[in-house]
Amino acid sequence: MKLLYGRGPRKNGLIKQFLKDVYWGELDYLVVDAPPGISEEHISIVQLLQVTGIDGAIIVTTPQEVSLIDVRKEVSFCKKVGVPVLGVVENMSGLQQPLTDFRFMKVTEIGEETDVTEWALQYMREKAPEMLDLVVRGEVFDSSKGGAAKMCMEMDVPFLGMVPMDPQLCKAAEEGRSCFADKKCVASAPALKRIIQNLVATWAVETSVDDSA
Repeated sequence: MKLLYGRGPRKNGLIKQFLKDVYWGELDYLVVDAPPGISEEHISIVQLLQVTGIDGAIIVTTPQEVSLIDVRKEVSFCKKVGVPVLGVVENMSGLQQPLTDFRFMKVTEIGEETDVTEWALQYMREKAPEMLDLVVRGEVFDSSKGGAAKMCMEMDVPFLGMVPMDPQLCKAAEEGRSCFADKKCVASAPALKRIIQNLVATWAVETSVDDSA
């Protein structure tokens, strides 16, 4: 269930209708994709679902400190209202893709660009073919303060992993394909699989603790 932006009572009424009046049938999971920050949506969802039991929250952030400031508030909110934090995911954790997917440019001092991709790839094929199998990573956001991993250590919540920016993942989403359906998402698919594995392991621990209590 993805929440759309609205205003005031109308927005809260829509959330209530989705959660109390809609017959969802037999569900293994009901996942609510909420907007960032702490807002009316989060309070309404907790109030409406707390009586049924909420398994927990997965919080998504980007690496830079301006995003982590909001995420710390979100973690504190979850702890205050008794919603377990199943883990934090660091999204857009650097740009990562196969070297052969890049375009190589020569740029002059006045900003004129010349595409030299074919020359560069051919040069590597002849001189260093092993380079063609490399995956290249570049930082997009400032993560010099430790990013989500450090924040999770400080706030004692599970860190589920990092998802890099992957143009192939964006393309798969635009085309309505699963990033796991083919081998094109070589940067993002393995990262997402690790996060799912970590989440399942964390959720199993939370469940066993609840059952033994």
